[in-house]
Amino acid sequence: MARSEQLHGRAKKTIPGGVNSPVRFYEPYPFFAVSATGSKMVTTDHKTLLDYCMGYGAMLLGHGYPSVLNAVKSQLDKGTLYCVPTEQEVKLAETIAKAVPCAEMVRLVNTGSEATMHAIRLARAFAKKKGVIKFDGGYHGAHDYVLAKAGSGAASMPASEGVLEEAAAFTKIVPYNDAPALERAIEKNRDTACLIMEPVLANIGLVLPDKNYLSEVRKITQQNDMVLIFDEVVTGFRLALGGAGEFFGIKPDIATFAKALGNGFPVGAVAGRKEIMQQLAPAGRVYQASTFAGNPVSVAAATAALGTLIESKNAIYPQVARTCDSLVEGIKEELEDMGGVECTINSIGSMFQIFFTGDRVRDEASARKADAVKFRRLFDELLKRNVFIPPSQFETCFISYAHDEEDVDRTVDAYSESLKKIKEQK
Repeated sequence: MARSEQLHGRAKKTIPGGVNSPVRFYEPYPFFAVSATGSKMVTTDHKTLLDYCMGYGAMLLGHGYPSVLNAVKSQLDKGTLYCVPTEQEVKLAETIAKAVPCAEMVRLVNTGSEATMHAIRLARAFAKKKGVIKFDGGYHGAHDYVLAKAGSGAASMPASEGVLEEAAAFTKIVPYNDAPALERAIEKNRDTACLIMEPVLANIGLVLPDKNYLSEVRKITQQNDMVLIFDEVVTGFRLALGGAGEFFGIKPDIATFAKALGNGFPVGAVAGRKEIMQQLAPAGRVYQASTFAGNPVSVAAATAALGTLIESKNAIYPQVARTCDSLVEGIKEELEDMGGVECTINSIGSMFQIFFTGDRVRDEASARKADAVKFRRLFDELLKRNVFIPPSQFETCFISYAHDEEDVDRTVDAYSESLKKIKEQK
């Protein structure tokens, strides 16, 4: 019996489902990790895997990046938690404000879910309205107002048991890449405080905005006095130093960050216009608090990660984009040569995903038409070849600064062999 199988059996006795986050589980059991360096992860079964999950996007610089680890090690000797302000917190907030176009003020938090939850609360307080609009297929954490799904007609319903129907009722769901649908939803719900959106959907596979779509969204929200929230938990500091806001040239009212901000350490941020951000306590009446917010270890990691990105942005961002392009083009060439397998590959910057459909994937509905059973076969076949991608069709693969040409060649070969196996299984 594999060591991972033994550990999962043991874990199920004390951890619900044997995992501490449901996305980590797949049948018959997930592998367990023991270490990771650069672009690779080592399992408890002594396999070395090429990693394209990369902490679901957090590890932009790669596992164990020296500048981040050195900063953390140095901080550990000084203390791990003070619960009083530090100069490093100020420095990190200043660095974020300088990098992110919309960030006039910044509040540090611990996670992406925490950031989006408080961003929505801020928007409601500022707009003096209750309603929230999100896009079908967009994911904004595991709190009540964003765990809603489209129901019949214009209704929304809880996407999880335990979420109040009353909470879901305040959240309206509209299709992505459909500006007229957004306008109709706003017209029907004049009590809408904000629109929260992933500028690039990364939790329904990978779905890119149509040309000028984000500009249309920005215009629509301004015309209707709505707060526009960019959930940049995935895209922040990954698409560009200033995130999707910089990449697409769109300035939201609020933006939320996590993942790549700490390159593997738990840290997040809410950033935005000063008149909105000043409503946070103790300056204003919007309550938000956390024992671990701005903790010195995560702040040290984030300061080092951003410092590295700032210092080497002209090398890092072009390199990860070239690596991603090379990998995607290699897979496409293999698909063309073998024929008989209908696939669409979406990619942007250092992110990509393959869908088993011949149609263009541009929203939640078209993503759902992809063959998820074939994708699961792809995951299994790649894992046999020591390539690890997220196990769900509706996640995204990530490139890091640590991935190199040899990794790309190995990965293209693994995709080619795996796709041939899938073709044979028809």
